[in-house]
Amino acid sequence: MYLPAHFAESRPEVLQRLVRDHPFGLLVTQDANGIIANSVPFFLDADPAGGPGVLRAHVARANPVWREARSDVDSLVVFQGAQTYVSPVWYPSKAEHGKVVPTWNYIIVQARGKPRFIDDAAWLHAFVTRLTDAHEAARAGRATGYAAAPWSVSDAPADYVDSMLRAIVGVEIVLGSIVGKWKVSQNRSAADRAGVARGLGEVAGDDAAAMAREVRDSGTPS
Repeated sequence: MYLPAHFAESRPEVLQRLVRDHPFGLLVTQDANGIIANSVPFFLDADPAGGPGVLRAHVARANPVWREARSDVDSLVVFQGAQTYVSPVWYPSKAEHGKVVPTWNYIIVQARGKPRFIDDAAWLHAFVTRLTDAHEAARAGRATGYAAAPWSVSDAPADYVDSMLRAIVGVEIVLGSIVGKWKVSQNRSAADRAGVARGLGEVAGDDAAAMAREVRDSGTPS
């Protein structure tokens, strides 16, 4: 990934938060025929010692990736955060000299490590329970009314759960690296950053609102 120093993000807590908030990653692996990409929801376990951590997920048994992906070379998992178009009309510097052009702001995390595929019912049951509990807790914390109560794996009949587990295979990637790119107008002046944040504030959508916050925060010392 092309990563100018002023866009680089290396703080573990920031990278981990992005993966937690945007867990639907693009898993890129290699097999005998070349590069294969699969979109998969992941769970990141942070390394308490400060390392990159471990990504875990599951794929359909019918998906050939678990049989064909090479385990001797790194896979790549890409997590995409907020991304938005940035209009040059938002820059006060446009009125000063006109030397401005459009750009695209975005937030992305790339993680690399060798994949291991796990065909083990006990491992899968424990993992999908943990994954479900995490997402249901987050959903229930925002929900109201009849759907507010969290769903758990034990709500389904045991024989049905067993049949569903037989249809999936686990994925585990002990990460060798995790890097982030926060392209959020850090290369612009304080006035231009303020203009971008104001402009994005008038654009509909969650990405625009999230990017406006990132642009405002980009001028705050960490």
